[in-house]
Amino acid sequence: MSDNWRSRNITQPIELRAPQRAMLRAVGFRDSDFDKPIVGVANLFGTVTPCNAGLDRIARHAEQALREGHAMPQVFGAITISDAIAMGSEGMKYSLVSREVIADSIETVVNAQSMDGVLAIGGCDKNLPGCLMAVARLNVPAIVVYGGTVMPGRLADRDLTIVSVFEGIGQRAAGRMSQDELSAVERSAIPGHGACGGMYTANTMSAATEALGLSLPGSATLPATGDAILDHTARSANALAQAIRHRLLPRQLLTKAAFENAIAVVMATGGSTNAVLHLIAIARSAEVELSLDDFERIRRRTPVLCDLLPSGRYTAIDLHRAGGIRQVMKMLLARGLIHGDTLTISGETTFEILKGVADDPPATQAVIRPWERPIRAQGHLAILRGNLAPNGAVAKLSGVERTTFTGPARVFESEEAVLAAILGDVVRAGDVLVVRNEGPKGGPGMREMLSPSAAIVGKGLAGSVALITDGRFSGGSFGVVVGHVSPEAAVGGPIAFVCDGDSVTIDAQQGKLDLDMSVAELERRRSEWIPPAPRYTTGVLAKYARLVSSAELGAITDHTTSWEIRAS
Repeated sequence: MSDNWRSRNITQPIELRAPQRAMLRAVGFRDSDFDKPIVGVANLFGTVTPCNAGLDRIARHAEQALREGHAMPQVFGAITISDAIAMGSEGMKYSLVSREVIADSIETVVNAQSMDGVLAIGGCDKNLPGCLMAVARLNVPAIVVYGGTVMPGRLADRDLTIVSVFEGIGQRAAGRMSQDELSAVERSAIPGHGACGGMYTANTMSAATEALGLSLPGSATLPATGDAILDHTARSANALAQAIRHRLLPRQLLTKAAFENAIAVVMATGGSTNAVLHLIAIARSAEVELSLDDFERIRRRTPVLCDLLPSGRYTAIDLHRAGGIRQVMKMLLARGLIHGDTLTISGETTFEILKGVADDPPATQAVIRPWERPIRAQGHLAILRGNLAPNGAVAKLSGVERTTFTGPARVFESEEAVLAAILGDVVRAGDVLVVRNEGPKGGPGMREMLSPSAAIVGKGLAGSVALITDGRFSGGSFGVVVGHVSPEAAVGGPIAFVCDGDSVTIDAQQGKLDLDMSVAELERRRSEWIPPAPRYTTGVLAKYARLVSSAELGAITDHTTSWEIRAS
């Protein structure tokens, strides 16, 4: 089907390949095409969400550019869901599951069809992590194209994003917004195609992808509409064709140093807590050792430089105009906080692609702070451990000054229960809301708590109420929020033993998350604990609950890597 430079060279005699050639002729192959690399175009297009509704035009442009680059594209689909639409419902349990399905489906098609490379196009939150996990497993030449960010909505004199709507619900419940005002926000928040416009999970992961070197420079903050995204797609197709010819493989890019670069960029941009989960999952797919300790080590030396939503003032489009991820990376490189010798999909090193970028951002913009005046002196995603989270938890410190919090626990067994309490004015300043049985197995699916966290902000309680969960948080969440508590409640983690009124202490500076009680009392409660029955016994969620790992391991369903086997 192709000549001997192919990564998937089929060695059978040509007569045994006749059925394959016959099938491919039926989808447009001619004699001369069998000597070209076959490139899969993984198209996560769907009209279930504005994040992905514009991806089909990008896929068609990629297809054309690959043909012009003397490759043979074959387009195939993969699923997506809308986190924002599923948020706060049972449907959100499928969100993290979709990441695994995306990775599995891309791996399945590329391997089954013996493709020489893959160009993966994603939009919504779980798309890019799923694509990156797949290409790390496959280790055939690959590039990832982000479908772009939505332009901000506009109402009166302020920019809007989807989080404006979630926070508006809390403001409405607090009597700080009328129903007409909330309706006006809802109508104006999302003006067209593209992923949610702040430094939420989709834009966080596009930034991480650029830092990892698996997308071209300048790609992370492109608008979803207009011609720039199509020009970027054509350049991506050309870069992939070159990578195939030169046998440049994802695992040559996905080194420990590259992951450290991505973590530094996430910290500097004020990115989502989900980046912790996803980067660990991608690293495990690439058989790179990455742990929560790496995040904490890099956090302590990396300032938050970007004033971005949800806790800041600006959108991803504003960051793009201010110089984008390249500018942030150059600031970090100039101070020795990222590695310049990491290889990128262009064939250049990180140092080479940043050579023409100034060490400091233009003084005419306010999105990226000068090095001497960061938003925070250290990163905003702190790793906590203690008797409440022996295996770790992730705290997001954005938008509030306090890094310590002690208060009485208010325990809830689901997201719906805590949201009802917040909107019903049952929650008081000083409370520590503990939401459990929302972990990877217990949920199952590790739902995001954007609805409760946004309601807290809308109620005016950000900073005065803490929220702790074995579930996750959206990239749109901020305040005193701690997620990914591990072990989770469903497997007997200490969060399962918390009772109303227990004193809980969060200390981000010391990296602590503790129940303020004796070891003996904690052990007594453990001895009396009865495991809950599985919430689902059939279908996708039941299968996921049986397979999924704990949060500190990335909540993946493909557990064992060769470095773990070697270590054992």
